[in-house]
Amino acid sequence: MNDDLGQLLIIGFEPAEMTPSLRGLLIRIQPAGIILFARNVVSAGQTYRLLQDCQAYVSKPLLTCVDMEGGRVDRFRSAIGSFPSAAEVFATGDRRLFRRHGRVIGHACRGLGFNTDFAPVLDLALEASRGSGETAREFIAGLESSGVIGCGKHFPGLGEANLDTHHELPTVGASYKKLWTDDIYPYRILRNKLPMVLVGHANYPSVTKDPSPASLSRKWITDVLRKKIGYRGLVVSDDMEMGGVMKAAPIGPATVEFVRAGGDLALICRQEDFVVSAYESLVKEAENDRRFARRVKESTTRVLAFKRKSKELKKRISEPTPETTKKLKQQLADLAEQIRQVQA
Repeated sequence: MNDDLGQLLIIGFEPAEMTPSLRGLLIRIQPAGIILFARNVVSAGQTYRLLQDCQAYVSKPLLTCVDMEGGRVDRFRSAIGSFPSAAEVFATGDRRLFRRHGRVIGHACRGLGFNTDFAPVLDLALEASRGSGETAREFIAGLESSGVIGCGKHFPGLGEANLDTHHELPTVGASYKKLWTDDIYPYRILRNKLPMVLVGHANYPSVTKDPSPASLSRKWITDVLRKKIGYRGLVVSDDMEMGGVMKAAPIGPATVEFVRAGGDLALICRQEDFVVSAYESLVKEAENDRRFARRVKESTTRVLAFKRKSKELKKRISEPTPETTKKLKQQLADLAEQIRQVQA
């Protein structure tokens, strides 16, 4: 079982190039995926080579991931340029632009070597998420048409969160009925369209009757997301290094509890010692708890089956050329101009 335990982890790291330390980590952990941030993205060619170098030390196909929403959360500024936010696109009211936004971001992801984008955001605090969820539906279709896997976040919704989950554990006081009607609505209607759902680190005391975040809650992940909504895709945690979850438990036990609650892929986005601690905690718990070992087997089987079926992972990504980068920049400029014309 230890051979596949790394399939429960998506890991990030500090450098923008392969290092002996990173090489050793990849060889040992054999993660399901890697995630890059702006600190890792210098240019299109450099990013592609870094992703390829990581794959060289991992035997199974990697989910090569990025948070690429546009607007404030934009990892490609240095490589391609600044992408419009979902709110800017939503303000146009043009459904065709919703899909084009996803397609242009998807082409950029694919062009640099990524096959997975942790977007769109479905939180009701984001104006574009209100209403029918058509914005997200079109964005996901745009990503898919570009060969990129999408992910709805942050389940069950941070629309009323009173703190930033990067630093604190927020409390959302809404009742279950209100959450089900409002915040969870996009997940309900898109349950068959979202390849992945990312669970946030907020606490919902009126629902769980305890202080734990949703990311560590069997009530939210198994009872609501899996059973009541009927979601069958991959369940991903938000970054386990965030203050919102580390206020509840250290990284190792938190990762174990996320998997025990029904999660499939734990995100650990920066520190090598946290990645190692999480991995070792999973190994130890699986060796000592047969029920947890079965839970691990369920998720590793689901992750590997997802990879086998994924056309996004099967299709080879070519190294970007100067012409590729120029084309991506032009697509971005054309999208920005279309948005400007609609808003004029």
